[in-house]
Amino acid sequence: MFLRRFYDEQLAQASYLLGCQTSGAALVVDANRDVEQYVVAAAAEGLQITHVTETHIHADFVSGSRELAERTGAQLLLSGEGGRDWQYGFAHASDARVLRDGDRFPVGAIRIEVMHTPGHTPEHLAFLVTDTAGADRPMAALTGDFLFVGDVGRPDLLERAAHVAGSMEASARDLFRSVQRAKSLPDYLQIWPGHGAGSACGKSLGAMPQSTLGYERLFNWALAPMDEDAFVAAVLSGQPEPPRYFAVMKRINRDGPRLLGGLPHPEQMGPSRLSVALAEGAPVLDTRHATDFAAGHVPGTLNIPFGRSFSTWAGSLLPYDRPFFLIVEDDDAAALAARAARALALIGLDHAAGYFGASALTDWKVAGRPSESVPMVSAVELQRRMARGGLTVIDVREASEWDSGHLPGARWIPLASLTERLADLPRDGSIVVQCQGGSRSAIAASLLLAEGRRDVVNFAGGFAEWLRAGLPVERDGVS
Repeated sequence: MFLRRFYDEQLAQASYLLGCQTSGAALVVDANRDVEQYVVAAAAEGLQITHVTETHIHADFVSGSRELAERTGAQLLLSGEGGRDWQYGFAHASDARVLRDGDRFPVGAIRIEVMHTPGHTPEHLAFLVTDTAGADRPMAALTGDFLFVGDVGRPDLLERAAHVAGSMEASARDLFRSVQRAKSLPDYLQIWPGHGAGSACGKSLGAMPQSTLGYERLFNWALAPMDEDAFVAAVLSGQPEPPRYFAVMKRINRDGPRLLGGLPHPEQMGPSRLSVALAEGAPVLDTRHATDFAAGHVPGTLNIPFGRSFSTWAGSLLPYDRPFFLIVEDDDAAALAARAARALALIGLDHAAGYFGASALTDWKVAGRPSESVPMVSAVELQRRMARGGLTVIDVREASEWDSGHLPGARWIPLASLTERLADLPRDGSIVVQCQGGSRSAIAASLLLAEGRRDVVNFAGGFAEWLRAGLPVERDGVS
């Protein structure tokens, strides 16, 4: 049996290609939208992708299963579990085979057994993999977002991201029963999860690419002996705030992702197109480093640096219904634009209309237009300015960070909520934005400036610098 794991660093997402080297048949599990990578890898091993499936309706990226099945002519297999509300809306139109608990299907000499593992989502499946050429029992389980290295999939997303009120406790109890069922499997079983460290689909995922059930039984908190109520309390406690775009992903993946026919490759635009795009209200996303943006940028542009959190904040802050443009570094600009467009397409932002190099700022200034910068402030200077008054400090961190301590007198507005809370901000005086260490506050500053606020300052050192300076901290209204 051939196995290859694909891992997208920005999404912290794993997908898998399994191939029978005797028959040449192959299965892809949990494909993302970059389907070319699977086709190329299969061809390099002399395999043909004959089956495509996924563990569940994903919330953090647009599934590529439909696209890959269409591209290769493979059979599409989708969960039929989860009840009426969690069926795939495109299964019939795509001639998909519906899978239920206990079903089996062969991929050459590889046998795949279907195990319904609800909890993270109602329809979630895990797949037990047996290489019948040399064994008569499973060697591994493709666990998707059910069982991770060191953690289990969070059961609160239906309520907190998809807004299914009152669902998270019931989902947590389903997850407990799925865990108990998994405990009956042998310790030697390899665990091939759908996510790694950095994913928002759990709260404490490990960075190792795989594990065994025996190891997880020893060291994964969720497999430790405990009763159902204790498990429910533990699994719901401390879950991070889900990215805003997760609700959009759920809808797209349930109803049917749009077929792209290939990832977007935006074209370079001439200098004059930038002013037209901004005048028309098109979002322009500057992907340069935050310090470069702060030193000088084209007014009206939004800065989300192209790094590990790029997809999270782009999905939360960019509109899904309008074309947008990119600004990238000049060195290898075409390749950078293609990489950024790929990352955005993986989360459903398909409409990259073109890109500009960083020289767009120079062209902007040569044309006689003013540029814009983002002032910075230190912790000590911020404390002085707060004492004088006339400014508003906005903490854009998450709830758990705010609850653990914040600047006295600061207002809490999470970054993902900032756009819809603009009316809550005063029109007069300075606005100082801060997070933990400066990355989110830099995005927040660019967003406020793009929305027309003028006196915006970034406390780039953030709460971490405030603590290092030994300045007072407030918790629940008490300093």
